[in-house]
Amino acid sequence: MNDVASSAIFCRGLKKYYPDVKAVDGLDLSIARGECFGLLGPNGAGKTTTIEILEGLITADAGEVEVLGMRWEGHEAELRERIGLALQETQLNEKLTVLEVLRLFRSFYRAGPSPAELMKQLSLDEKMNSRVGKLSGGQKQRLSVACGLVGDPDILFLDEPTTGLDPQSRLQLWDVVARFRSKGGTVLLTTHYMDEAQRLCDRIAIVDHGRLIALGTPAELIASLQASNVVEFTTQPLLAEAFVGAIPTQHGFIRHGEGWQLRVDSLAVSVPAIIASIEKSGTRLVTLSTHEATLEDVFVSLTGRELRDE
Repeated sequence: MNDVASSAIFCRGLKKYYPDVKAVDGLDLSIARGECFGLLGPNGAGKTTTIEILEGLITADAGEVEVLGMRWEGHEAELRERIGLALQETQLNEKLTVLEVLRLFRSFYRAGPSPAELMKQLSLDEKMNSRVGKLSGGQKQRLSVACGLVGDPDILFLDEPTTGLDPQSRLQLWDVVARFRSKGGTVLLTTHYMDEAQRLCDRIAIVDHGRLIALGTPAELIASLQASNVVEFTTQPLLAEAFVGAIPTQHGFIRHGEGWQLRVDSLAVSVPAIIASIEKSGTRLVTLSTHEATLEDVFVSLTGRELRDE
């Protein structure tokens, strides 16, 4: 874990409990200045609650939080000047124009880029006089990010900023993040898109049930599978676990959907071994697919759940 003094964001023993759920349950994180840090997990894993605590929007039940070396208690005004955020959903007045929204948000800060600069940067200049209610989903999301950048922040919090966007809008937001980081900015990002996390993030924390279950660079997390490939297959009836466990040249297996998922090195060796095991068991092969190991496979191997599972 990075030293507290050099961290843009630091938390230790973070907890937030609700009557029916432990949303955050003893989380430790340290994010370096200038880093793009990804927070991944299934729905309900505690990602949004964690981010809202770090943003100072809600208060933790226990634990320490420091942002830019300061605590929300006693430094709220200063911290508000130095962070920007784009929430999962930002409710803006739909009767205001893009220019009016950015002028309004810019008035909240002592310094920062002009609305004209932001509209150009976010490809919104042609929509400057369009009302918010008439914007597309991608345009609204870019406007939300523009509002987060209007105070020239040191840290940008992005909570699933590209969910539901078309590929072109996603790429545009990726470029915005890259430009922000090129100026030394720190980004904390949550996303459900593995390609996005792998493209943007220096390090990734995977959380589930409010707890940290894995931490590292994308390459380190994938390497933790100890296998370069994944084989998924289904049979009729389901192949018994004893047969799956006896398949040679694998690095572990889990139940996946209606079948099994195996982590392997050599497809040329493992696929014939899988087929032979199925024939020996008397079951019938229904589907079989292979792919290179990904961050999604890391999460499934750790929790047995898809990243998007409720």
